[in-house]
Amino acid sequence: MNTLYLDCHFGISGDMTLAALIDLGADLDYIENHLKCLPIDPFSMRVHTVVKQGITAKKLQLQFGAYEHQHEHQHEHQHEHQHEHHHEHHHEHHHEHHHEHHHEHHHEHHHEHRRAADILAMIRESDLPPRVKQRSIAVFQAIAEAEAKIHGIDVRDVHFHEVGAMDSIIDIVGVCLALESLNIDEIYSSPVSAGYGFAPMAHGLYPIPAPATAELLVGIPLTDLHVQGELTTPTGAGFLKALVKAFGPLASMTIERIGYGAGEKDFNHPNVLRAFLVKKAKDMTEGTDQIGTGEHSEQIFVLETQLDDMTGESLGYTMERLFEAGALDVFYTPVYMKKNRPGTLITVLVSPEAAERCEDVLLLETTTLGIRRSRWTRRILERAFHTIETPYGPVRVKQALMEGRLVHRAPEYEDVAKVARENGIAFQTIYQAALLEDERCTNT
Repeated sequence: MNTLYLDCHFGISGDMTLAALIDLGADLDYIENHLKCLPIDPFSMRVHTVVKQGITAKKLQLQFGAYEHQHEHQHEHQHEHQHEHHHEHHHEHHHEHHHEHHHEHHHEHHHEHRRAADILAMIRESDLPPRVKQRSIAVFQAIAEAEAKIHGIDVRDVHFHEVGAMDSIIDIVGVCLALESLNIDEIYSSPVSAGYGFAPMAHGLYPIPAPATAELLVGIPLTDLHVQGELTTPTGAGFLKALVKAFGPLASMTIERIGYGAGEKDFNHPNVLRAFLVKKAKDMTEGTDQIGTGEHSEQIFVLETQLDDMTGESLGYTMERLFEAGALDVFYTPVYMKKNRPGTLITVLVSPEAAERCEDVLLLETTTLGIRRSRWTRRILERAFHTIETPYGPVRVKQALMEGRLVHRAPEYEDVAKVARENGIAFQTIYQAALLEDERCTNT
């Protein structure tokens, strides 16, 4: 099982995280090629090396068309296009992207505003790998929910304005692609520094951490690093909220590799995020509850409720929302309820950090009046992904290992289906070809 540990003692942002993962070994071409399959503005990305207070780190640079894109947000009150409910906290003061063009140009090249619901739909309908979809949706959902709460609007109506639209998509989906490139199964983190002071936003000065960042950091342990400025941005906080399994020190782990991702600003400390590829994470804790009791064990919540007054369409929509909220698995069981009424038992398996979001979905999207929650320990096999070349195209094969011994293998459904559609060949033909080729490669 591949495990990532994020050292956020100096803060975290979207571009810092992506740069750190690329420095750790994520394939830049893999990330860029998948991003360019999305219906977004044309762009290019490159990574170069910088030095931050004596620490060498990678730094991300984006270019949209002919316009160089620096990694520092311009505050929204400086933009021509304003909207009361735009994603106003994506100024991301010292880490994120900034339109700083090298010649005069008015705002014809600005990216369109995008509603959160439209971004989520775009990701769902894309050909991104399934786990990339799930993680990207979870991060966008977490940020949109924080904005919706602050502005008092429906989460579907939250807007990512022109900076937020492109930069958030590239940072968030890019990081999730980088995690897939590194085959990261679990993510842990140190406590995080938020910084202090004031930052200008659409409606004037507001204390750091910005409202969206503060909302996302609820329940996440903070450090006492006393630095003036915004150290953690909404995107960085979104990663922590949606993807991190538990917070604590780097303990009971073996470090394999370290990546460094640089922010835009210079401080008296190195403005970098460290990303560790580690083995074992059995002793991490969340609050006072131990997460996991062994190398292949982890604790999850099981949420249950049954109802007899919902349509199949509504149940289908609810399942989609549960997966967007971070559910590990969702299944429906036919049951007979009081007065012998046929009903449906909804069961949700979810990590501790996503349990509350899934409960909210059940309460909002179903007719239930209550939810049962129980904590279970599950034992899981180690997993490894291999991309193999079949005569029809590349297919990833998931291998399940017990103490290093292969016990199961299965081609990824989405990859098999895509290759089958592209070649007009039966699904089972591709599936069997992938199994045979993976077995041949393993035995060679």
